[in-house]
Amino acid sequence: MRTSIATVCLSGSLVPKLHACAEAGFDGVEIFEPDLVTAYESPEEIRTLADRLGLSLDLYQPFRDFEGVDEATFADNLRRAETKFQLMNRLGMDLVLVCSNVATATIDSDEVSARQLRALGELGASYGVRIAFEALAWGTYIDDYRRAWRIVERADHPNVGVCLDSFHILSRGHDPSDIEKIPGEKIFYLQLADAPALDMDVLSWSRHHRLFPGEGSFDLTGFLGHVLAAGYTGPLSLEVFNDVFRQTDVRRTAAHAHRSLVWLADQVRRPDTVPAGRPLTAVSPPEGFDFVELRGSGLDEADLVLEQLGFTFRGRHRTKPVRLWSSGRARVILNDQRGGEQPTHLAAFGLEVADASAALARARELDAPPVFRQTHAGEQDLPATASPDGTQILFSDKGPDPRWLDEFSYGDPERSDIARAIDHVNVTQRWQDFDEAVLFYQSVLGLDPEPAREVAGPRGLVRSQVMRTPDGCVRLPLNVEPQGEDHRTQHVAFSSDDVVGLARTARARGLSFLPVPDNYYDDLRARFGLDDAFLAELRSLDLLYDEDGAGGFVHFYTRTLGDVFFEFVERRGPYDGYGAADAPVRLAAQRATAR
Repeated sequence: MRTSIATVCLSGSLVPKLHACAEAGFDGVEIFEPDLVTAYESPEEIRTLADRLGLSLDLYQPFRDFEGVDEATFADNLRRAETKFQLMNRLGMDLVLVCSNVATATIDSDEVSARQLRALGELGASYGVRIAFEALAWGTYIDDYRRAWRIVERADHPNVGVCLDSFHILSRGHDPSDIEKIPGEKIFYLQLADAPALDMDVLSWSRHHRLFPGEGSFDLTGFLGHVLAAGYTGPLSLEVFNDVFRQTDVRRTAAHAHRSLVWLADQVRRPDTVPAGRPLTAVSPPEGFDFVELRGSGLDEADLVLEQLGFTFRGRHRTKPVRLWSSGRARVILNDQRGGEQPTHLAAFGLEVADASAALARARELDAPPVFRQTHAGEQDLPATASPDGTQILFSDKGPDPRWLDEFSYGDPERSDIARAIDHVNVTQRWQDFDEAVLFYQSVLGLDPEPAREVAGPRGLVRSQVMRTPDGCVRLPLNVEPQGEDHRTQHVAFSSDDVVGLARTARARGLSFLPVPDNYYDDLRARFGLDDAFLAELRSLDLLYDEDGAGGFVHFYTRTLGDVFFEFVERRGPYDGYGAADAPVRLAAQRATAR
């Protein structure tokens, strides 16, 4: 099946948009009228450029406020339409989007609207133009796709059909299953958009908060399944109004958009819908973290902190300026390669997967950028890709002990059990990359998104969303970095069976903890009714605590090393959260102690 995208989804002017769409792999585009009106190129030049780029011009949109009007207005509407049809002939386009009337409709009558659409279809036929009628969610009288179809059916003209837009249908809570009652040949066009669950007027929701498939709360897989079951064979097209996408790099957004369509088509599991002509390589979710890798100019301080925490120094790599610390299955690589003058930061993490080659193949099919990492003879070559924020992700086949451990020598045998594994990795995102990251981790890695939430911080609310495997063996909380920050603070959390004992030992070794204010412990007493002895122990060690009614959560943070810090967590019982209530305390303490 072909893929298409409305030019309104992208930033910039029309010509760069067309180039970006072609580079991203789209087959066609919808021309949004304001993009053409503001272009200096003639319609003939746009038509020639699209042809040279291999793009079809699929839909001209929108034509507004046509039906449900008095006779004088209707006559003028036909005049407007004829000029648009003449323009479309110059562009070589044969399909126009006609939205249900929101401004000039005065007659609430299926018969009148059908008669007027029939006349429009007859005029369009004389120019070789078809009419795709769409029910806007805020239409004056016609705001339901089912009524739009009844009117099209009554119009009974071969050049008049419907356009189905997932936002206008799902935002109103309309049942999409009735789409299957529409003959496939009368569904002239399909527009897809996701959106977050918001309680606001539908017009503002539509104009500012649409998302690409996989980034919101709509069931687009089910929606598309109904459309295809009806027999629709046209392009899968994106129409996403979003303030962020209209400001970000046009090529990156186009690639991001195309990834969303490829993923969605694959979710439907119909071979005829897959844009690449074949299903994506199937992969199971990751089975655990293999390692985290830090780079930067302050790694000596990281060595000290890891030693104070009780990690074992496992040695240096035999060919690279890289060293390894570990405890159980928690492994930290400190990489002096290409660290430059950057502060210490999270550069990469490894994932244990059932089939590393398959994981990389899926990433490539979804246009995730490949990463080259130099290896020498006899060294394990871990397949790698890059996430939207540049963090590298390496895949290794699940096994008892990874083979790459043998490449480190002159260290100590594993003697530490203070950490069992990596519990979660917090990957902070720039505000403009957040939605792309959600789609990336869902489509490429097969992680499930938890509901987004907002956490209070010293500079306002911080948007947070966790991507995870169903069993929780891989958890990636994504946070939006504060506006105005010139760096992104990441953190790595390790799981432990005894955080209190670990904290006591680490403090005796000289570890400097993130200080917690006394007021926090007074609040803990009020929230959970903790006994005095336990509360005093938490206070003496700068430990934090949370519970959810099913279990408890004891944890602490180290001070920040460059742009990264460590956390140790102990999950007591079935507690499955991340201490979200403690995040404001951590953020405030980090800001107060920033150097």
